[in-house]
Amino acid sequence: MAFSPEKRKGTISGIIFVALVAASATYIAGLAPVQKLGISPLVVGIVIGIFYANTLHNHFPAAWETGIVFSAKKILRFAIVFYGFRITFQQIAEVGVEGFMVSLIMLSTTFLLGTWLGYRIFGLDRDTAMLTASGASVCGAAAVLATEPVLKAEEHKAAIAVSMVVLFGTIAMFLYPALLKAGVFDMTPQEFGIYVGGTIHEVAQVVAVGSIDGPDTEMAKAAVIVKMTRVIMIAPMLILLGIYLSYAAKKSGGEAGGVKLVIPWFAVYFIGMAGVNSLIQGYVESG
Repeated sequence: MAFSPEKRKGTISGIIFVALVAASATYIAGLAPVQKLGISPLVVGIVIGIFYANTLHNHFPAAWETGIVFSAKKILRFAIVFYGFRITFQQIAEVGVEGFMVSLIMLSTTFLLGTWLGYRIFGLDRDTAMLTASGASVCGAAAVLATEPVLKAEEHKAAIAVSMVVLFGTIAMFLYPALLKAGVFDMTPQEFGIYVGGTIHEVAQVVAVGSIDGPDTEMAKAAVIVKMTRVIMIAPMLILLGIYLSYAAKKSGGEAGGVKLVIPWFAVYFIGMAGVNSLIQGYVESG
């Protein structure tokens, strides 16, 4: 147990260490040069974690490991639940049926095709292929970390997936505006915003690209709303993935009574938080 008497001190120290890393990542992401690149605190934190794991890991007390693992397995899930407070159902309604369908089609086809290509064509193992596809189809690094506990994947596989979605999301962040200015994208501002929100991975990157003509433009609003629609779809996606994994385990030889249905409850709570936020926003706007 992480908080047993003999481990409590090390666990608390590990949690404090993770909190300091998170605070440092937030500070770095707030610096002007980093903001211009559209890099979120989450991505900065992952880079710091990679540096720590490959350099300083063996120089810190081993007792801190329980706190670091507790943060990665437990606190991270609570953070994903509270991420629901960034979304309202009113935002989804604003973008209309077209924006919703773009998000739904993009997410489902990217996840299924990405998983198949990664596993069958590029020779990735199943977990890495699914983690990469989830990051590309939903919301980048956050989706990878949310999918990891559902798959019960190894940490290094999540790191590989995060690296890939961050790399290609960053490329798209610089490429899209250039193609728009060159006239390659023959779209209205709203159409381009929907395209950006439906294809770029990180929320921060979508905000950066969608706001090239200003933060309050039709393009920016469409991009952010479509993106947040994709984000909220992570919950039903993870639930369906859990059901599929249980079915696959049963089909591969598991006993009917011995195959446990994998339901990521934090994804269900995520929808609940979005619902609460929607009610609060509706109350504020009406009164």
